Amino acid sequence: MVSRKPGKTAKIVREIKVSRTYRLNPARVEEARRALGVPTATAAIETALDMVTFRHELAEGTRVLRGIAIRPPEALDG
Repeated sequence: MVSRKPGKTAKIVREIKVSRTYRLNPARVEEARRALGVPTATAAIETALDMVTFRHELAEGTRVLRGIAIRPPEALDG
């Protein structure tokens, strides 16, 4: 995976991967692969896991922000 920031040179980030065995329904994996637009079953599983993690991060961030008063910028003047 390559991480890029504007104005910065590309930085290669290596992930450690291990072989695992799971009993998954091949039709569901294929459906997920097509829906996600990725070329392999492994990519489909990794993308789905990334999406679940991101969903959790969004939910946690929303939980943290609850109760914080958000005011329009003009309310901050004065």
